[in-house]
Amino acid sequence: MSAAEKGQTVKERARDALGNDFLRSAVRFTTERLRLGKKLAAEEHGNWDDWRERGRQIRLHTIAHLDYYLNEFAENARANGAHVHFADTAEEAVAISLEIAKHASAKSVVKSKSMVSEELHLNQALDSIGVEAIETDLGEYIIQLANETPSHIIIPAIHKNRHQIAGLLSREAGEDLPADTAVLAGFVRTKLREKFLAADIGMTGCNFAIAETGSMVLFENEGNARMVTTVPKTQITLMGMERIIPSWSDLEVMATLLPRSATGQKLTVYMSGITGPRREQDADGPDQMHIIIIDNGRSLQLGDPEFQELLNCIRCGACLNACPVYRHIGGHAYGGTYSGPIGAVLTPALKKNVAEWDDIANASSLCGACYEACPVKIPLHDMLVYLRRRKVEAGRGNKAETLGMKGFSVVMGNAKRYRNVVRLGKLGQKLVVRNGEIRARIGPLKGWNTYRVTPELPKDSFRDRWSKVEQELYSDSMPMNPEVADRLSKLMDQRKNGGHGQ
Repeated sequence: MSAAEKGQTVKERARDALGNDFLRSAVRFTTERLRLGKKLAAEEHGNWDDWRERGRQIRLHTIAHLDYYLNEFAENARANGAHVHFADTAEEAVAISLEIAKHASAKSVVKSKSMVSEELHLNQALDSIGVEAIETDLGEYIIQLANETPSHIIIPAIHKNRHQIAGLLSREAGEDLPADTAVLAGFVRTKLREKFLAADIGMTGCNFAIAETGSMVLFENEGNARMVTTVPKTQITLMGMERIIPSWSDLEVMATLLPRSATGQKLTVYMSGITGPRREQDADGPDQMHIIIIDNGRSLQLGDPEFQELLNCIRCGACLNACPVYRHIGGHAYGGTYSGPIGAVLTPALKKNVAEWDDIANASSLCGACYEACPVKIPLHDMLVYLRRRKVEAGRGNKAETLGMKGFSVVMGNAKRYRNVVRLGKLGQKLVVRNGEIRARIGPLKGWNTYRVTPELPKDSFRDRWSKVEQELYSDSMPMNPEVADRLSKLMDQRKNGGHGQ
């Protein structure tokens, strides 16, 4: 059960995160490293915005014709020998997975690239029928041992250090392991090798599905996904319905954008294309392959001019690394499977924007850094505004905020009222200003001043200072270009008459 489903608000979860100095330091350090890696990789590649636009056009085209490409993919995948299932809901996807596991008399499942299975809470469902599910991505394996959910789309254990990881792995090993990366990785490699060889089912997600050949493509850096897709006799791929791209030539663009945006790599270490189950001449591979294409709220965005582009996401995590909110509070504060700006939009969208998920749309400064980082130019900052608007339209807005915005409108709608309020503010702040700063945690200042300070209102406003600048501009001691002087004169006349310059 997620934090949101337990009744916690995003403010409560964020408050917990802000009180965890280690978490904040770890998340800030890693996201900064990823941001720098992406920046350098993009600059080295050159004409990055042209590639972003090409990626955006591929995704826009694909989602606009999603029904066509899904049918093409399903037909070709079946022709390759795969079993293709469509699941409208998370419950249907889980039921199909459990039925496959029962038919295979499975005792264990090894998993890789499995964010969609996190969305479905599939591990718990498998455990309920006596099937052990083992995460084999190193980060996922660590948080599985910690009984936690991912904190980042591509680095699930971003919030843990090697000493914490050593404690978790020591408990699993039954002996004390040193906090040495090579030793810890060696233990996990040996442990998981046993799991790979014993597993009845291999389960993966899907980075991209190629419609023209019915193939699936996985990007990874550890090699475990190749073990998961070749050793067990039964293979299940959980695929969000939007993971389609039309052709292998389109994959070239995605293979350029995804690793650079995610980790700053020019190319991911392993890129596997999987087309059907094992053939007679193949040395390895599954005897049976099942592909479960999952809707679970995704189709709700089709035809929606405000949210259809949400389905363009290629799950690189770049928006998390760029987001100033995520970098302070980490992923668990968002309360769901997906975190950061993409999670703040995707979770309410998939959940039909139900009331308990409304508040995460407020976990953003709307600075637009997510859009600038996104390799396919998804306007997440705009979508967050749309979610906030829909929340208010549905009658779930904050009453105090609504009243405050009405007051703001009244003040800002009249220059005289604005000047009077500023004057009152300058007088009133004297009660709380100390050394040029306001630290009082009262009223609307409480949330802000808990973690930062508010500067005092300046003695002279811009308008006050402009009057002095104007005098200097027109003084005889400072000659001015006649055209500039004429333009300034007209602007000042308009201001005096209450008009607006162009």
